[in-house]
Amino acid sequence: MINHKLEFEDNALARQLFGPQETHLRLIAERFDLRIESRGNKVVITSLGDDQAGVDLAGRVLTQLYGMIRAGKKVLPQDVDLACRLLDREPGANIGKVFQKDVSAGSPKKGVVPKTLNQRTYLDTIREQDMTFGIGPAGTGKTYLAVAMAVGALLRREVKRIVLTRPAVEAGEKLGFLPGDLAEKINPYLRPLYDALHDMLDFEKVQEYMEAGVIEVAPLAFMRGRTLNDAFIILDEAQNTTPEQMKMFLTRLGFGSKAVVTGDVTQIDLPQESRSGLLHARSVLTNVKGIKFIAFDDKDVIRHPLVGRIVKAYDKDAKGE
Repeated sequence: MINHKLEFEDNALARQLFGPQETHLRLIAERFDLRIESRGNKVVITSLGDDQAGVDLAGRVLTQLYGMIRAGKKVLPQDVDLACRLLDREPGANIGKVFQKDVSAGSPKKGVVPKTLNQRTYLDTIREQDMTFGIGPAGTGKTYLAVAMAVGALLRREVKRIVLTRPAVEAGEKLGFLPGDLAEKINPYLRPLYDALHDMLDFEKVQEYMEAGVIEVAPLAFMRGRTLNDAFIILDEAQNTTPEQMKMFLTRLGFGSKAVVTGDVTQIDLPQESRSGLLHARSVLTNVKGIKFIAFDDKDVIRHPLVGRIVKAYDKDAKGE
């Protein structure tokens, strides 16, 4: 059995660190299979076995979270969970640097801050490169962060418009059986992009921008033959493009524009005989100047913690483990 004691200077800040009814301490204890007891501004971390690494990690999590609280950040349970996962993956990481807002995508409605090192790298890369590929499982923030960066760039007048697109692979011949005109038929496939937009901007502002053509949400087929200047362009669900569609999209990039391509190569819905344009692009564009690929994994999932465990379980099954 291994014990580690910590003492925090400010009692009030220590109570914030421990969480309501010590919920934060319980989260950390469950994460690393420990027992954590508090008394006043002191905690004792006890390993239930001989796990020195787990005790040390818990101590680092508490110490760094306390530093963030002292700096004025409100720490929520999801922040505690993310801090545990981040330091478990990168023991030497500075979680305060990851959570800081200097790379946030701001909007009047909401500010977005990276929650993992990969997310921070992703946002830094989007800012620095003309074209960024974000590849990884569901829940890692690929599309959401890209939309946030697009909205921030638009509001700062770095671009004149936003173009959001994705292939309507599931549609095919099924579109004929859906009610409404073409726009109404394809709308369900574009809904995730609308959801992200409405999370960043008020509904009325989104409608105003769309009516003025400042924001455009359209299926990939509508991109053919266009050159997009001074635009922030996002291709979502890129794993469901063909190599020909991917090339068509990538060559739409005009002067003053920035493109982000997102996708999950484990969720390809194309016919088996078709090759994914995202996989093809990753194989031929990796060393092209001005293009960067960011790979996410289950540790970057920022939805409910159960989503990360589901992704990990499916990955194990796919590998036959």
